[in-house]
Amino acid sequence: MWLILLAALLPAVRSAYELDPQKIEGLAKAKVEVRVKAFVTQDIPLYHNLVMKHIPGADPELVLLNHYYKELDRIPLSDMTRVEINDLLAQLGFYKKAQAEDEVPEEFRFSPAKSSPFPEDQAPPTEAPAEAQHPDL
Repeated sequence: MWLILLAALLPAVRSAYELDPQKIEGLAKAKVEVRVKAFVTQDIPLYHNLVMKHIPGADPELVLLNHYYKELDRIPLSDMTRVEINDLLAQLGFYKKAQAEDEVPEEFRFSPAKSSPFPEDQAPPTEAPAEAQHPDL
């Protein structure tokens, strides 16, 4: 009986943080402030748009940022395991490469953001116009 009750409560205990989609609208990047050595050394290098910033003495936090580095939210990581942090990043939409040196597929270039920070009509040109090219340089 207790085993069934514990199994029913386990999913609620595993995720200490509830995502608020409105709070993280425009999510594009994050930084991790954490002392979990295995996560820092083995997992962070695999994530696209996730960087580590070490702050001595600070409690570990995942700081969610938009394209313009405006802080959207801070998620405390002190009580989370490596698996829980990886699950949270997957839930947030971060792209995780198989190997650190792998290329990020084009469709995940802006992940976890759902789209480019540039509106379609303001996107930077992929090629310079002919008059902008300087053959003498």
